[in-house]
Amino acid sequence: MNKDFEEKDFSMPDVVSVIDEEGNEHFFDELDRIETDDGKFVALIPVYEDAQDVIDDDGELIILEVQEENGETFLCPIENEKIFNEVGKIFEERLSEFYDFEE
Repeated sequence: MNKDFEEKDFSMPDVVSVIDEEGNEHFFDELDRIETDDGKFVALIPVYEDAQDVIDDDGELIILEVQEENGETFLCPIENEKIFNEVGKIFEERLSEFYDFEE
């Protein structure tokens, strides 16, 4: 299982813009990315404009699959629970030096 598809610089998060099904734009910091036999995945946390939103955030890590179609990149939910759990564990191990995770 190859866990890296590009070396990630943890000191400089990348801001990712995601458009949801309703056309609303959301911004996330990309914390990490990996590639496994099952695909490419990213770990994200929301970016907020309002300081109160940062305080109210539950700190949940958002894990999405990277899919490419017709030259465009899409971030999609991981439908398979087993893959989601395996990828989530990899991200937690890789990011544990920088973040505290609760079960």
